[in-house]
Amino acid sequence: MATDESEPPKERRGIERELRRGSLELILLHLLSPGEAYGYEIVSKLTTDTNGALALTDGTLYPVLYRLERAGYVAVRWETPERGTPRKYYQLTPAGREELQRLKFEWTTFARAMTDFLEQDRRAK
Repeated sequence: MATDESEPPKERRGIERELRRGSLELILLHLLSPGEAYGYEIVSKLTTDTNGALALTDGTLYPVLYRLERAGYVAVRWETPERGTPRKYYQLTPAGREELQRLKFEWTTFARAMTDFLEQDRRAK
């Protein structure tokens, strides 16, 4: 049975999914740091900025946004265009900006430690 070499093995997809799930708050806070956005904008920007590597679905996005809103990291406002459906815009609160800085520090600390560890010479001596 031939396999598609462009698709990662099942085990790797599981790791990617867990890494993505563990970093969604950081991703969304970072995307909102320049200013407010509504759901579709967030999904589109993330997909574009990461060439699809971190693409999200609505079913993943909105529960995280609701969690960030309940935590006080994101504020929301509704806008109804003259023609069209109402849109819910999300923006960072001051507490959200603080949380973004904390999460960025944690992520970069972890990433540096992993990179350093993986670059160590592990050959038997």
